[in-house]
Order: sequence, then C-alpha cells, then structure tokens
Amino acid sequence: MKKILFVATFYLFCIATLTGQNTFSLQVGTAVSEEIQEQFKSNGRLFLFVSSSQSREPRWSTWPNSSNKIFALNVSDWNKKEAFVIDGNTKLTKSVEANLDALPEGKYTVQVLWDQDINESGINAPGNLYSKAISLELNKSTTLQIPLEQLVQPTQFIENEILKLVDIKSDVVSKFWNKEMRIKAAVILPSGYYKNPDKKYPIRYNIAGYGGRYTRAARLTREGSNFHKWWMTDEAPQIINVFLDGEGPFGDCYQLDSDNSGPYGTALIEEVIPYIEKKYRAIGIPESRFLDGCSTGGWVSLALQIFYPDFFNGCFSYSPDQVDFENCQLINIYKDENAFINEFGYLRPIVRNVDGEPRVSQKDFIQFENVLGTSDTYLNSGGQFSAFTALFSPKGENGLPKPMFDPISGVIDREVAKHWEKYDLKLYVENNWETLGPKLQGKLWIWGADMDNFYLNPALRAFDEMLKNMDNPKSDAKISFSAMAGHCSEYDQIEVLKMISNKIKKK
Repeated sequence: MKKILFVATFYLFCIATLTGQNTFSLQVGTAVSEEIQEQFKSNGRLFLFVSSSQSREPRWSTWPNSSNKIFALNVSDWNKKEAFVIDGNTKLTKSVEANLDALPEGKYTVQVLWDQDINESGINAPGNLYSKAISLELNKSTTLQIPLEQLVQPTQFIENEILKLVDIKSDVVSKFWNKEMRIKAAVILPSGYYKNPDKKYPIRYNIAGYGGRYTRAARLTREGSNFHKWWMTDEAPQIINVFLDGEGPFGDCYQLDSDNSGPYGTALIEEVIPYIEKKYRAIGIPESRFLDGCSTGGWVSLALQIFYPDFFNGCFSYSPDQVDFENCQLINIYKDENAFINEFGYLRPIVRNVDGEPRVSQKDFIQFENVLGTSDTYLNSGGQFSAFTALFSPKGENGLPKPMFDPISGVIDREVAKHWEKYDLKLYVENNWETLGPKLQGKLWIWGADMDNFYLNPALRAFDEMLKNMDNPKSDAKISFSAMAGHCSEYDQIEVLKMISNKIKKK
C-alpha cells in the first residue's frame, strides 16, 4: 500500500492591498502516513502552523508573537485513509487576524500537528502526531506533499545515583476525576547521602516556572553542568532537592486545591510529601521543609507557605505571578469592566521589554490560548490563563472552568471575579493577619523586578506595602526589588540553596 501523503496545495493570487503587500491563498490537505496509522485516533484537534521564523519547529511556537500564525479546528470521525482539507472557507480558530486566503507574501515554515492525546494538557504531549517542518517561499502557486508521519515520544527520564523518579497514584485526585491520576516529581539526593546511611536531611521543594516538568532536574545533574560540579563538592549543602511537576488537567496544576483541577494541594501535603520524606530519609518536620521558585514557581511557593504556614519553614519566591488581584498584571479584576481594553480605551499590554516597550497585548495573548483549546477558548488551552482560570474560578459548563472574562470580548464577569478573591494572596494575608502573621515570621523572602516583563511588579509593590503596615506582629518579610531588571533575572538555583543552608545553620 502506498504511503498516504499530506498534500498541501497553495493556489496563490496577487491582491493589491492598501500597503501594496501581496497576499496569497492557502489550501491544505493532510492525511496520515501508513507507518503510524495504528497509533492514529479519529477524534482530535488539527493544527496548522505557518511561521515566518526559521529558528525552530513551528509546533513549539505557541507563544504570541508576530512570527507565528496558528489555525485549528476539532475533527471527529476522521477516516485515517482520507485526506482532510483546510482552506479559506473552513471555519477555523485563528491566533491572528490573517486568513488562509490572504497570507502575506514571504518565507514561511509550515507544519501540521494532530492533537489526539487526552492525558496531558499540552499539544506536544506524547502520542500526538506531527509532520516535518517544511520551508516555503510563498510567492507562487505551490503544491507540497507532507505526511503526518511522526509520533511525539515520551520524555526519557534516566535515573542515576543521585537522581531519582517519584511516580505515585494520587488517591484524592483520582477520586475527584474518577480515574487513575498519577503525580510525578524528581529528587536530587545530597552528595553524601550514601556515605551516611543513618542521617536524615532537610528538604527543599522547588516549583518551576509555568508548566515546568519534573524532568528539569535531569539537566541539573548532567555531568559537567555547573550545578552538578558544585553539588558534588564539600561546599554544597546536604539538602534533599525535590522538583515538583507542573502538569495538571488544565495546564499547570499550581500545587493547590481547586474546583476544576481537583485537590492537588491536598495530594501534595498528604500524599506526595509524606511518601518522599519517608522514602528518602528526610527529617520530616515543618522546620526542615523549604520552598522556592520563580514566576509561577514564585507564586506557588509563596502561596503554599501562606496557605500551609505550619507545614513549611520558609519560601524563597522570585518574580511571583500576581499576588494582588487589584493589580492582576494590569487588570483590576474587582473594578475594571474589560480585561482587554483599559479605562483610556487602549489595548492593555501583558508583555513588555525591560525598557518598557510593549510586545504583546492581553487580547492577542488570550487569542493564542483560544486557538490552543479544544473549546476554542483559553479555558482548556493548557496555557497560562487556562491554569489561572482552573485554579481561581468555580466550575462552569461542559466540565470547563467558568471564565473570569469573556474569551472574545474581554468583558469581566463580576461574580466570577468575586470567586477569585480567596486566591488573592494580598487580600488573604491582610484579612487573616491576626492568626497568620505570627506563623509567617522569619519565613518570607521575595524578590521582584521593577521592569518585570509581565507587569508583575505593581502587585508585589502593593503586597510589600500591605505587609509594612501590618501590626501585631510587625512583618519581618524580606522583599526586595531590582531596578531595570526583568522577569526572574535574579533567580539562581545555587544561591537559593545557599540561603536555605544559612537559614538552617541559624536555627
């Protein structure tokens, strides 16, 4: 049987636009290579990537920028022996305004991905199918033949003497989802772990930036890496390192209980941590547990310390996600009417350079997430606002979180915004200071960048001001800001471990 090829027919026509830019129409047909038809599932979401960047495979370029154009639609009962055709008349969710029948002339890299995996939130999850990335100069009628012929493989995690895998079934999360749900983590053991078989160790729980996986620990322990060379010296502290996994049903699970993702906080405190600390000879008391992370990890480490103040003995939080929802990046969710348009009628930016130049608007950022979600909205995109909404919002319809703002218009739902309040860290600490304040003494170290690329500094400034005004007790939180610095620019794994070690020695 001949290999079934992906056929992309580009029939181009020149249109004189107001700027003189030539535009062309694109028609795409895709079919599944014979070699992987047994792995093919007939229901999924089909993605077409058209990128003007030549730096990497377009399927990895889901971050909003002018170089990447993503088109997607859900397909049911696709016959694997037949091609599926997309053209300018196909109803598509798009990451940009451009249509397939009016793409600007230029050089592109084109790729197709079939998202059929239902276990992980990302489109590049194991089990999905994708084509090779094909270079194209879009200036004439062109026919491409590209099969969907490759299968995304699971990431290999190879244990060694100090690097260990944790992979356990979570009873509480499995019960919530009514199916087996597993939670993973990676452990890096102290260099002297095997030389001291009776010794017990303090433990550091690291949370990654958005969507970071447990597999990041393997990079640190790679022979010749700066971290590994330092870790195996006498200078490095004898501390167990645990790298938590960010994967969750709607994107990053944020290691907390939510109405939508389930009881990930309960699973961490009652299942994952007890398992790890027993298996790897941790001291196993609150005074010996520490948290750290940057960006999402900065927020999660701070939130865990705040919501479980008696369970941990300190967090080292860098560039945390918005800790105050009056400054939810540049949105005041309690007062603003629209997430996309500010009070002056301008598109609200969400990403900037450190010199202040806006790069991405909130509206465009959300549209990129809309195209990634099988709901055609950010609510299950697996992206940043998918995870925010899953954590902060109540349950909505069709098994999805209820949106705090409309995916298309940006209009804010005041009732849902009210529900977000319980995860507003500034508000929570302020309202519970009488009982919470004493438990947080000596446990908060936070770093922020005054030119944070995601406009997170106003929220942290407000959080800092709130703590400075607290009495009984006076807060001793250490919050510092770096002028003209960008997101996470101060974060360093080795420096964090040194600070944890110093705190342990001062006990």
